[in-house]
Amino acid sequence: MSTQKAAEIAARFDRLPPSRTIWTMVILISLGGVFEFYDLFFTGYVAPGMVESGLFKPESLGIFAALQPLAVAGFGTFVFATFAGLWLGTLVFGFVADRFGRRMVFTWSLIWYMICTVIMAFQTSGFAIDIWRLVAGIGIGVELVTIDTYISELIPSSERGRAYAVNQFITFSVVPVIAFLAYALKGSHPFGLEYWRVVILIGSLGAVIVWVLRRNIPESPRWLARHGRIAEAEAIVNDIERRVAIEKGVMHLPKPEAVVAEQEGTGRYGEIFSPRYRGRTLLLSIFNMAQVIGFYGFAAWVPTLLIHRGIHTTASLGYAFVIAIANPFGPLLGVWFADKVERKTQIVGGLLIMGIVIAIFAQVSEPWMLIVLGVLFTLASNVMSYAYHGYQAELFPTRVRARAVGFVYSWSRISAAFAGLAIGILLHGYGVPGVAAFIGVSMLIGIAMILLGPATRGRTLESISH
Repeated sequence: MSTQKAAEIAARFDRLPPSRTIWTMVILISLGGVFEFYDLFFTGYVAPGMVESGLFKPESLGIFAALQPLAVAGFGTFVFATFAGLWLGTLVFGFVADRFGRRMVFTWSLIWYMICTVIMAFQTSGFAIDIWRLVAGIGIGVELVTIDTYISELIPSSERGRAYAVNQFITFSVVPVIAFLAYALKGSHPFGLEYWRVVILIGSLGAVIVWVLRRNIPESPRWLARHGRIAEAEAIVNDIERRVAIEKGVMHLPKPEAVVAEQEGTGRYGEIFSPRYRGRTLLLSIFNMAQVIGFYGFAAWVPTLLIHRGIHTTASLGYAFVIAIANPFGPLLGVWFADKVERKTQIVGGLLIMGIVIAIFAQVSEPWMLIVLGVLFTLASNVMSYAYHGYQAELFPTRVRARAVGFVYSWSRISAAFAGLAIGILLHGYGVPGVAAFIGVSMLIGIAMILLGPATRGRTLESISH
């Protein structure tokens, strides 16, 4: 394998000017993420309906009934199963995108969780629903890792921040749709099914569209080159360069900058624990355990948190819908500064605002204040989200990027699995203030970890990992 050739291909990519050709690829990959985010975020919005159906009573949960205290955390077993599946997908199967390619894994993980979620929607016991949710979560976890890796390798360094902002603007746009469907369908039985089953099925059936669209997304030339498939990598880059040149109306594109070659080898799991990368691996692992407590601790429980602030169940879904509308606007705002402000600064700023806002949220009860604070929290968390998704993919070399992202990201999954149960317990024993304290401390830990990491803005992937 020629590492020099791989470096030359990477340099050719990094010198490409902004173009419709490149951004079309970002949009198509992001559309895959739309249905993955739909699948991930419907949890909080279908919770009231699933609980009311009696699915999470001890007699319906089988072996999951051992997860105590069920009086307050019955639905927590569903949250636990979701993130346990995500953990398995990111940790155990994160390597598959390094082994078999970004494009193939992107496609098949989508099909995996779509099929499993359809099966889950027709189950009639809490135990069966939790099992199929766990299996579906494996596919979602693999998809998350692959999307982050894919985007980092297809986008020039000068536009990577904006690419992640656009990616999450598109994917988070589906969250208000879920919230609206849950609110509009609450109490109804479309097609003779409970409303929450229909909400779940809509997202799964929509994912079929991505199966067709994925044909227009090429394999990552960086990945191909690292695996010795130089001719295929050059063919893809040549085609992209040709289309960009036609689009820009030029005969010649800018000359590639100096080449920085990665070291030889196809990559191995142990490399992320080598002296060069273990500091980054440790920092990002701890960060992921902390950030997810705020991000999903609020997003997955917002209707329930509102109920505990004195809002009626039906009204809580309406207010949650208003808050959910803010989801895509955090990344949309980020489009303007994603590549102008250091990634670390964006992450720390988002975490700080989240910690402050949740502390105030726990003390107020006026509906308009709860909605305003919910919107602010959502905006801050989604700026933090797109920034760290890009940041963690930048810190490792192509040969182990999916493995590394999968490993560090897996800690957020296992953390969220237990945090879901913990939040149920805290709500029962200490109310929303207890949950707020839990989230606030977690945000401070996340800030400390990111401050210790390297800067990445405007640097090529190869120079960051060199």
